[in-house]
Amino acid sequence: MDKFETITGIAAPMPMINIDTDMIIPKNFLKTIKRTGLGVNLFDEMRYDDDRNEIPDFVLNKDAYRNAEVLVAGDNFGCGSSREHAPWAIKDFGIRCVIAPSFADIFFNNCFKNGILPIALPQEQVDILMKDAEKGANARMTIDLEAQTVTTSDGEVIKFDVDPFKKHCLMEGLDDIGLTMAKADSIASYEAKSNAERPWV
Repeated sequence: MDKFETITGIAAPMPMINIDTDMIIPKNFLKTIKRTGLGVNLFDEMRYDDDRNEIPDFVLNKDAYRNAEVLVAGDNFGCGSSREHAPWAIKDFGIRCVIAPSFADIFFNNCFKNGILPIALPQEQVDILMKDAEKGANARMTIDLEAQTVTTSDGEVIKFDVDPFKKHCLMEGLDDIGLTMAKADSIASYEAKSNAERPWV
């Protein structure tokens, strides 16, 4: 998993509330078990018409936001089913941080396991960031995980909270497998001792 330290990038405004995981990645794209290749189908039903043409009004189809690394969204982001493909699609598109007033719990935790930083902030602070995002490609936000700050294009700094363990995992690039592999020496030592003491197992 990629380490997350500091990013400075374009933020896309998506003020809708209750964006569920089926909107993020529709069910017909859940056949794959790969974490890559889903970015093109992120928000598929909002991005494309029935003939697979881009819908010009959708934010990520606008030239200013095609390379967005931050998404500023409405309340209850990631609700609905618990599909992990949702953060896979977000990450594969290139978005590393989602900011919203609240998140569905399973989606929130899945983000951390896939290298995405979800930041929950009070509505009034999300409104400030939403306005900044609406400025387009010339407005770049900086997300500093170590300092736990979001800095707008105008230099306004907003602090955010994050669980210390989840912060550590993101900054070190550790998913569940990475956390296990970090204990590889201890695991090998235990197995060697166990095999010596119980060779019949």
